[in-house]
Amino acid sequence: MATPRELRRRIKSVKNISQVTRAMEAVSASKMRRAQAQVLATRPFAQKAWEIASFLARQARAGRAPHSLLEQREVQRSAFVLITPDKGLAGGMVANVIRAANHFRRQQAKPLNMITVGRKGRDFFARYGGGIVAEFTRLGDNPPLSKITPISRLVIDAFLKREFDAIYLGYTDFISPGQQRPVVRQILPVQPVNPEEVGSANFYPSYIYEPDEETLLEELMPRLVEVQIYQGLLESLASEHSARMLAMRNATNNAKELVGNLTLTLNTVRQATITREMLDITGGVEALRQSRNGG
Repeated sequence: MATPRELRRRIKSVKNISQVTRAMEAVSASKMRRAQAQVLATRPFAQKAWEIASFLARQARAGRAPHSLLEQREVQRSAFVLITPDKGLAGGMVANVIRAANHFRRQQAKPLNMITVGRKGRDFFARYGGGIVAEFTRLGDNPPLSKITPISRLVIDAFLKREFDAIYLGYTDFISPGQQRPVVRQILPVQPVNPEEVGSANFYPSYIYEPDEETLLEELMPRLVEVQIYQGLLESLASEHSARMLAMRNATNNAKELVGNLTLTLNTVRQATITREMLDITGGVEALRQSRNGG
């Protein structure tokens, strides 16, 4: 059994750790609120942009591709844009999105190249998966849209040059502060929308273009793809801060419970020590009495 000194040292160490986790929880909560507000503000625009791109892709499936990014072709080589945090201490969030990406990669019949956004995904696939063709890290907690431009430009140029026939995006979808879900979906070529899924009231079979279709789509389609990657990054950031806040809260609660258990053990050891010392004193007194009586 540990000595009282060792137990006091452990209690002090756990208390110091709980102060750190409590501070990290407060910081993550503040970042989570900002990230949540941003992701909820941009989500309607990203969803509508994807809806427009999906409607345009339906024209390509009908035999007329209004833009090269809508061209459906046989997949020989594909790429996977994986968005993960740069830092750890986020509970199971990092493991879940990497597990989903790795599972998707193993299901592909053709080689799947990785474009990692974030240090955690880069480190995992550099050690176990390989196939990393590009990496991006340190985008910050509040990245502007310009931070995504090199990623989207790389993806779009590779698709237009036919280096890749399909581009997939993996990230963690922010559902609530207590729930995050890994998502894997195809962003290039844009998949045609199914009218039955959106409802006939929201389905528009054609658009009127001004000034003309080619000029408008040449500017619009790369922006729509860029918005999807940016929204995936915002979703991942909100999920990261939420997961880290909950992880630090659980760590603080566990530290409090551990301090309580250690304190109880310390009191038990102290009581046992006092009892033993009292027995030793009593035994000594009794031995001294018997020594005097015998003498």
